[in-house]
Amino acid sequence: MARRLAALLLLLALGCLLGILLLLFGSGDTRGPPGFKYGIVLDAGSSHTAMFVYKWPADKENDTGVVSEHAMCDVEGPGISSYSLNPLAAGTSLEHCLNQALRDVPKEKHAGTPLYLGATAGMRLLNIADPQASDAVLRAVAATLKMYPFDFRGAKILSGEEEGVFGWVTTNYLLENFIKRGWLGEWIQPQKKTLGAMDFGGASTQITFETMDTIENPRNEVMLKLYGQPYKVYTHSFLCYGRDQVLKRLLSKFLQAESYQETVSHPCWPMGYNKSLLMSSIYDSPCTQKERPSLALNTTVTLVGTGNGNLCALHVSKLFDFTNCSFSHCSFDGVFQPKVSGNFIAFSAFFYTVDFIQTVMGRPVHLPSDLKDAAEIICATSWSKLLLKAPKLEKRLPDYCAVSTFVYLLTTKGYSFNNHSFPNIAFRKKAGETSIGWALGYMLNLTNMIPAEKPSSHKSMLYNYWVILILLFVVTTLTSLVTAICLLRHSKSSII
Repeated sequence: MARRLAALLLLLALGCLLGILLLLFGSGDTRGPPGFKYGIVLDAGSSHTAMFVYKWPADKENDTGVVSEHAMCDVEGPGISSYSLNPLAAGTSLEHCLNQALRDVPKEKHAGTPLYLGATAGMRLLNIADPQASDAVLRAVAATLKMYPFDFRGAKILSGEEEGVFGWVTTNYLLENFIKRGWLGEWIQPQKKTLGAMDFGGASTQITFETMDTIENPRNEVMLKLYGQPYKVYTHSFLCYGRDQVLKRLLSKFLQAESYQETVSHPCWPMGYNKSLLMSSIYDSPCTQKERPSLALNTTVTLVGTGNGNLCALHVSKLFDFTNCSFSHCSFDGVFQPKVSGNFIAFSAFFYTVDFIQTVMGRPVHLPSDLKDAAEIICATSWSKLLLKAPKLEKRLPDYCAVSTFVYLLTTKGYSFNNHSFPNIAFRKKAGETSIGWALGYMLNLTNMIPAEKPSSHKSMLYNYWVILILLFVVTTLTSLVTAICLLRHSKSSII
């Protein structure tokens, strides 16, 4: 009798195991794949525009870490601010990527897919120089976007502070620093510190981080409440300190230093590299407008690379003003900044610059001195040798000396990273499979996908039921096995 009961219990245990396997592997066949929602953001930067298509499970809109980058597309040509004289062309330039979005997003989802365009520092500069031209470009872009079957939600120019904060939100959202779901479906505050975010674009650079210190300038303080948790964030955007504008400002300094002669030495360009430029290409920006000479802008000037790292660093340092500060502590240009604390992620041109140093030049970047030494080596390398190292990067290759020097001075002398804090910076392009930048944070904000209050537990009830069922199966199986083994042992001992 005991053996029969044990055999029945063993059969029950096997049945429970089979049930667990069916739950784990067979349920997807009956329910089919989950539906997805989609969102599109066009990042209209100063040098180019990129389109990002995001997707997330339709029943998990307020979950964290579930939005992923489904596709992306680089718009051919320059940024939309470059079309100030031909606004219609700004809209036309987007069509190739928008046509790709028609294929990336399932047709039945088109009407419900929000579409946004956010313009950054390039358009901020155009809006300063010529507000009418800026408005015309935005109208032309909006007209093109409205032609597509998506849910167009607007095209706007982001403030520098918005750009910085949305980049910070993107970074910490992707790394699940705000909230994550536990294996039982419950919401968990990870108790992890947030990461600071540093963005280095074409026309501006941003630094954003959570701080406990007093933020002495209210313009730099942003209070956020995400998933029920308050965050006090410091942020600042430095217009005219993006990569392309820094290079223009340097050109202006070199011309000024040599009294606008026909031929001017360029200490940041490598030996053997020369180029002729129109004055208009240097002084067509509000960032260089104050230094515009009385010479005709159609005048041509020839710049000759001299590869002088020390002189290059001297000129780059003159782009910053470290003398004036009306607060207890400043970064530069009289801007308040508390002491940097915690870990940081540096992306955009920060990543590309350090990646060039590590992969092309074969130099490690762990300490500020590594960055300084690498910049000096790049500056001392001739044009022919640089071309041999990276022929595919020919267009940007002459400027790595200046940009590497700028990144070193910005992070150390500007933001005050030192030997202790600099190793806390991770130079990254993506978090997982998703690009780091402001675009995802912008969409999450506008679609209210990060609630101010902690999501209620009922959003995970379906998930909880599956977990509870599996746990019951496991408990039943283990109980049956233990009981069967005990009965078999008892039966054997009775026979003996």
